[in-house]
Amino acid sequence: MTTAPLGEGTPVPPMPERTPKALRAAIAQHAPQLLVDFDRHWRRDIADAYDLAPVPAFMARWWSEYALARDPRLEAKVHRLEDEAAQEPEYVRAKALIEEAGHIRRSAARAEPGQ
Repeated sequence: MTTAPLGEGTPVPPMPERTPKALRAAIAQHAPQLLVDFDRHWRRDIADAYDLAPVPAFMARWWSEYALARDPRLEAKVHRLEDEAAQEPEYVRAKALIEEAGHIRRSAARAEPGQ
């Protein structure tokens, strides 16, 4: 795996293999602020389940969360857009800010392993 340049010499960690174990390890190493929620969600919805149907939804959510969190500048931009939208009194402008944040989130979530 390689790292993509973040700018200013700071590398963005690559996306891990698309498995819960690899994703958890990447979160622990590069986005530890997500780890408590990841583990809580895993224990609550997956760990003791006899039905593996929720696993794809779990992976989609946390893949997206990590894809954004591994790039602090991108994550800060999304949060800034969401915060601005929450404070924006004009509906059209608030909607545009939320749509921009959503577009960035969806783009980040399309990252493939190794990217």
